[in-house]
Amino acid sequence: MSTGTHRWPAQQRVRTGPVAETLPPELADCTRVLLATTRSLANSEIADAVRAAIGAKLVGEHAAMRAHSPVEDVLALARMLRESRAERVVALGGGSVIDGAKVACRAVWAGAADRTALLGLATSRGAEPEAWDAVEPAPRIVAVPTTLSAAEFAPHAGYTDLEAGRKLRAVQASQVPRAVVLDPAATLETPAELLLSSGIRAVDHAAERLCALERAPFSDAVSRQALAMLAEALPAIRRDPADMAARAAAQQAMWLSVMGGWSGVAVGASHGIGYILGAARGVPHGITSCLGLPAVMQWNEPVNGAQQAEIARILGGDAGPGSRSTAPGSALRRPGAPGHEALRDFIRGLGLPTTLAEVGIGEAEIEGLAARWDGGPPIATNPRPVHGPADVAAILRLMQ
Repeated sequence: MSTGTHRWPAQQRVRTGPVAETLPPELADCTRVLLATTRSLANSEIADAVRAAIGAKLVGEHAAMRAHSPVEDVLALARMLRESRAERVVALGGGSVIDGAKVACRAVWAGAADRTALLGLATSRGAEPEAWDAVEPAPRIVAVPTTLSAAEFAPHAGYTDLEAGRKLRAVQASQVPRAVVLDPAATLETPAELLLSSGIRAVDHAAERLCALERAPFSDAVSRQALAMLAEALPAIRRDPADMAARAAAQQAMWLSVMGGWSGVAVGASHGIGYILGAARGVPHGITSCLGLPAVMQWNEPVNGAQQAEIARILGGDAGPGSRSTAPGSALRRPGAPGHEALRDFIRGLGLPTTLAEVGIGEAEIEGLAARWDGGPPIATNPRPVHGPADVAAILRLMQ
């Protein structure tokens, strides 16, 4: 068990329900609100609902945030925030929009107006998630997530230097959204692959912490519950996309999936290799977890096999003799399957990829990708030590 301090992020509320009811109370104390989203969501029904909830307070929209929150897009959003004098940002979208909004707000607070200054906000270490006694900066974020990545519950943010092909990390306590609105209807227009793969990202958050060598009772509890709920909700969404109860359960589960981090329990190489694949090859966040988590579990099995067996049971890998579900969207169940194979079965059962080849990455690229690791976390906090690029390459080969 880990021995440290449990820290809560400086997040005031999580509201559950339609944006028409839950968003206006979060904007009651301000007069100037900016909407940040993506081109694909700009003309959606949920965007229209958000605009209506903001009403006359809407002073501008930034709808150009691309995947992995490129530096250029973050700078453009920060510039719009300054020019509009927005007091609040409503971030509508997945992890890229929410992380991009976090870093853009941080840029405004720090007076970082150009590429060099923005890159200077990056840190390789996590900051304290809480800052209850700090003067609240402006603007702050209200997040309306449309995926299951759980970026809206964290004070850290990833953004990408496209020129260098590397993912950066910025951490500041007030970057965490001031409030989160969980409206299951906000996920209805999200493409199925994106939604389900972001659900595997939530599985990744929980599984890597449940398999950490230094754990905490709080982290174990929320991680187990998150996995149990995702094991039911994600196949249910695939079977019936109109199942609003399953979507709501998945949202609650992805919230739980990241809370173990507040106990100081670290994630490992699946997250770290995901950052490399995202920055270097543009692989979406959720898909990096589909590829990376089973391979990292396979690599780690010598040091945490017992914990992986628990994950296999939760996902249905130990469902009893002869059990093999054939329902559309369900995981393929194999009694006694190792943790990594139970994960692969579950992911494939959702119609998602598990190999590098499926995302267009061949053997010839592995050494170059492995060489991008800078030696830092979260690969450095992996349960089985990763000693250098050769070990990263070995994990990548398990994704073939």
